[in-house]
Amino acid sequence: MRRLLLSASAVLALSACAVGPDYHAPKPLAPAQTDLKEATAGATLSVDPLPEKWWRLFDDPTLDGLVEKALAHNTDLRVAAANLKRARAVLGEARAARLPTTNVSAQGTYQQIGIGNPQMQGLSGPIRTDFYTAGFDASYELDLFGGVSRSIEAARGDYGAAQAALDAARVSIAAETARTYASACGFGAQAATARETVELQAKTLDLTQRLLSGGRGTQRDVDQSTILVEQARAQAATFEAEHRAALYALAVLTGEPPASAEAAIAACTVLPTVKQPIPVGDGKAMLARRPDVREAERTLAADTARVGVATAALYPSITLLGSISVGGTQVSDLTKSDSISYSVGPLLSWNFPFSGAARARVRQNKAIAEGSLASFDKAVLTALQETEQALARLKGAVDREASLSRAMAAANSASFIAEKRFDAGSDSFLQLLVAQNDRANARAALAQAQSDRAEAQVALFKALGGGWEGAPVPTAISAAGEE
Repeated sequence: MRRLLLSASAVLALSACAVGPDYHAPKPLAPAQTDLKEATAGATLSVDPLPEKWWRLFDDPTLDGLVEKALAHNTDLRVAAANLKRARAVLGEARAARLPTTNVSAQGTYQQIGIGNPQMQGLSGPIRTDFYTAGFDASYELDLFGGVSRSIEAARGDYGAAQAALDAARVSIAAETARTYASACGFGAQAATARETVELQAKTLDLTQRLLSGGRGTQRDVDQSTILVEQARAQAATFEAEHRAALYALAVLTGEPPASAEAAIAACTVLPTVKQPIPVGDGKAMLARRPDVREAERTLAADTARVGVATAALYPSITLLGSISVGGTQVSDLTKSDSISYSVGPLLSWNFPFSGAARARVRQNKAIAEGSLASFDKAVLTALQETEQALARLKGAVDREASLSRAMAAANSASFIAEKRFDAGSDSFLQLLVAQNDRANARAALAQAQSDRAEAQVALFKALGGGWEGAPVPTAISAAGEE
């Protein structure tokens, strides 16, 4: 027995060895490669760190409530949270492989041996017996070459990737909620602008009709004015429809049916905007914060560990087996020491890799790990690309809005002058229509530019990868609207 224990101890000491490659995180890019070229401090941007709840920078309580509700109840987040629970359970299953497996059994039988049995020769009748047994079996596979350890490493990597995937979904949902809210407000503002234009054009149409009745105008003037009125009405109808569509999308983003769209949001006609310089931090902090980069890194760690799992299958496995049982023709016999039977010893098994299938699986997993490394590199480059593009587009949107604001002021001035000159008889009706049409186009262009600027701000926050920190665990909303 002592020799057996010493041999087992030696085998257990060897089990600390794990075959396959040890995982090392990829080297980070040089500081010069992570610099954000577009992130120059100024009136639009600052180098301060990005706050966790970036949507609060818009200073809009309605938006704050929508994002918080979406992070708590969005259905996509519930799916990602369920995937995380599954990954946690798989990790628990992998860890359980370090423990021995056990089996408890008990049996009672009634047996009769008939006189026709050769063993019964010379006996006058059958033999009837009762027999009772109880047993306990245990087995423990030694992790001699680290197959179990590598399996746990792989499951731990998958769990980390699932956590990062949930955080990435949170980033997307927060940004999509903010973008959809800005879109709803933008369409509301554009619809209001279009309705105001309809009113102004309708007044002009009424004027031309009265002039025609008085003998001063022409039917062509009435027709041209009618064209402008109907075009403005067509734009208003489009904007109002898109406004309602955005409200339905917001309801679903927050885990509600489309019919539950809130009336308070429907009244929004003022676009949310960050009035202070947007804090963007630096490229290194952005890469550390982005969940998709973290997900790619954890996936690489898991796939690297699976190379070790496949490599361990090339080597023999040793399992320690033990069993103990008691048996007797009466239940009371089970308590007697002479009814005890036991066995203990190692089992050596080895699937010789003559067919090449096991080695092929090692090569397959190595190729998968190489692909995961390439995916990680792509995730890093994509994060930098998206951030640079978002910064560039935001700057362009801000400059465009400023230019169109100046154009709007000029169009208002030109329309006012044209109206006065037309009333004084200095300008023709055509000149008045041109000025009014220019003003309507300038108002519509400015409203669109303001919407584009708000969406560009949200796109930048999404590219920076914030918003997942401290988020609640997603839950369903009951029919009564309560958790």
